[in-house]
Amino acid sequence: MNSTSNLPNYTSALAIDRSQAQGFHYLWAVGATAQNQKPGTTIAARYQVKAAQIWLDTQPEVDPQVPLAVSEIAQTYMLLYPYRLHVPEVYGVCREGGDEILLLENVPLTENGELQPSIAQVWHQGTATRQVYWLWQMLELWTPLSELGVASSLLSPEQVRIEGWRIRLQELIFDEGQTSESFNRPTLANLAQSWLVLLPDAKPIIADKLQALCTLMQAANVSYRDISTQLNALLLEQAAALPLRSQVIGATEVGKRRSHNEDTCYPLHTKTQSFDELSARLTIVCDGIGGHDGGEVASQLAVQSIQLQVKALLSEIAHQPELLPPDLICDQLAAIVRVVNNLIAAKNDAQNRMARRRMGTTLVMALQIPQCVTLTSGSVSNNGHELYIVNVGDSRAYWITPEYCHQLTVDDDVAVREVRMGRSLYREALKRPDSGALTQAMGTREGHHLHPSVRRFIIEEDGLLVLCSDGMSDNGFVEQSWADYAELILQDKFSLESAVKSWLDFANQRNGHDNASIVLTHCQVSSSLPELRLPMSFVTGEDDQDLPAPVVIPPTEVVPRKRKSRIWLKTLLVLLLGGGTALGAWYYRDPVGMEQQIKGMEQQIKSKVEPLRQFVPNDLLKR
Repeated sequence: MNSTSNLPNYTSALAIDRSQAQGFHYLWAVGATAQNQKPGTTIAARYQVKAAQIWLDTQPEVDPQVPLAVSEIAQTYMLLYPYRLHVPEVYGVCREGGDEILLLENVPLTENGELQPSIAQVWHQGTATRQVYWLWQMLELWTPLSELGVASSLLSPEQVRIEGWRIRLQELIFDEGQTSESFNRPTLANLAQSWLVLLPDAKPIIADKLQALCTLMQAANVSYRDISTQLNALLLEQAAALPLRSQVIGATEVGKRRSHNEDTCYPLHTKTQSFDELSARLTIVCDGIGGHDGGEVASQLAVQSIQLQVKALLSEIAHQPELLPPDLICDQLAAIVRVVNNLIAAKNDAQNRMARRRMGTTLVMALQIPQCVTLTSGSVSNNGHELYIVNVGDSRAYWITPEYCHQLTVDDDVAVREVRMGRSLYREALKRPDSGALTQAMGTREGHHLHPSVRRFIIEEDGLLVLCSDGMSDNGFVEQSWADYAELILQDKFSLESAVKSWLDFANQRNGHDNASIVLTHCQVSSSLPELRLPMSFVTGEDDQDLPAPVVIPPTEVVPRKRKSRIWLKTLLVLLLGGGTALGAWYYRDPVGMEQQIKGMEQQIKSKVEPLRQFVPNDLLKR
């Protein structure tokens, strides 16, 4: 390994170039008026027309004009802000010839201002896993787009653009804008027809199943759940056939202006904490709120309590013979967050903390859930590469490869709230003095007020999963610096330890106003990672290293199928989570004793729940 001093620094030209390219200066101009503008012309002495509907803003430092009145189409984009991974955002308007031309940012354009390829163009290049994953993302978008009357945006393969693993919409198309009456209210049958265009180039291992699925989608009484269940099973079946090995490391810094650290991250090596299998699957960053006597307590309490709850969840999921749907797992993770929230809230109440004195914490959490997946060969893999991201507040998660950096989470702050409510464009909302104020955090209110965001992703490419607090992500730092680190780490030119230390030092140079924390996971599915190299301090026992060795998840194992008794998971989780507040308080006082007791409780619950199975309908068990 090369030394940390050889890592890139903040003067890197590459980082600056990528930052400018990601400033979204290339825009997408919506409507017939924009389509008629000739390339090479300049509009409103500001926008250069590079190609049909692709405009370059030559004055990005100047705020764009805002609509005189928010149109229905602009409002729809704003309401879909939580899906910004896939849907463009409103940049502003350009007034030309009496018309207001809507301008979009966060659009599927390359650094050179060219449209990303359509799904029709790259479909044949995708692996079997990626082809199914693209369709799965379209299906996930179907319901929110249908509710807002823009499901037609998914029906044209030319409108669906591709950037690596994710699909991106070129623009929104209103359903009533279709010429054919049958498309006024698109159905799953319409979506199936758009997929059928792609199927001739589907990989042979999935072609027949996709054909059968499209046939089912065109049936009269088919439900969305029927389709999602089958497509999810096919997705996990393909993903489970891939190898997966991960290395994890976490670190935190107090920063230049703070006297104490209210951040807590997991895993983080200390003399009293050792790494285990949980820390290879669960990563957490919490940014405490409430000052030295509150924020750090809240963040530590959240991390400790989540570990306990997740252990119980993973224990039961690992023994289920059938796949659990993503929505059920999302619901249970949200329930865990609310239980931990109530534990912190109860501590606030016990200490008579009111208003701004109440302690709380942000949360960004990633959980890699290993479910047993039956492969085409009949063998059973212990891992479908499902990655669940949970967030409350403004700590963030990113997925990074040498080609791109994708922010996976959406902040819970005032600026985002104004956009999601359709009241303001994001750039206008940022001008508010309270734009960065949090709209929710764990522990400040009762759990029924909390709405954690939970999303499921599939790890099907080599990449870096980054969780960080706002001390690192503020001022676009991650977006500006990621390119310097991604390629070096993914090509094993630098260790995770060196990269994390350098990145945190860099963050303190650029920000430094707050505590900064990062948990970095290197995921590799193309082949096994090289043998882990430990820092010298773990051999000699000396404390000459600031960072620990990474935690390692071994490659995915495939084992012969074994018959296991089924437990009604929903009932079990209700029993476990129902008493979550009391359990959390107990764990805070006596973690060792509680863990021993939990093991005994699990056995008792299993013995009590199993007899109930005969009274539960089979179709409900399958869900």
